[in-house]
Amino acid sequence: MIVLAIDTAGTGCFAAVYDSGDDRVLASAGADIGRGHAERLMAFIDQALAESGHSLADINRITVTVGPGSFTGIRVGVAAARGFALALGVPAVGVSVLAALAASPRRLHLGQAVLAAMDAKRDELYCQIFEADGTPRTEAQVVELADAQEMFAGFEGIICGSATRHLIAEPAPGVSQADACDIGIVARLGAMADPALGKPSPLYLRGPDVKSQAGFAVARA
Repeated sequence: MIVLAIDTAGTGCFAAVYDSGDDRVLASAGADIGRGHAERLMAFIDQALAESGHSLADINRITVTVGPGSFTGIRVGVAAARGFALALGVPAVGVSVLAALAASPRRLHLGQAVLAAMDAKRDELYCQIFEADGTPRTEAQVVELADAQEMFAGFEGIICGSATRHLIAEPAPGVSQADACDIGIVARLGAMADPALGKPSPLYLRGPDVKSQAGFAVARA
């Protein structure tokens, strides 16, 4: 199965072409761009396809990160994935950023549960615990920092993600404290996902930081 993977949930904008039969990323493209995902994504997809030796007609599945993360970036990625899936007549699946973050430590520290913890700003964390086999132990949730420190005190397992520093003094060796997903892991998780679960949908754990100012709205005639 040839998978097109897309990640626009954070400041990065990435695409990859993955062969699940060989468990191999054939090509990837992208950069940490901060903003402008909508303007750059298609070029990165074209680059990944060209370098992989495949065209869109060869794609059997689309996978995309669905959050938590940037509201705008998530919308861009999910819309693109759904559009490609509809046009190509192939399934599209969503991959949680928290699941993708937890996948690397699980491979590095076999047999241990993993807590993926992202700094959500405003003294809040996005958190989820995964068993050693990748099965979610908890739901993805947003937790106030003080509550998280109490909730995860003495956690027996590996902690990863940008909020690691808020929860433990010494991170496990080789474990990333960043929130950037490995696009290859996103592709692998997408290849293993069940398309019967439905189309990818944004995973928003809280409302947007920027809200409309109702008091300045122009009344409709």
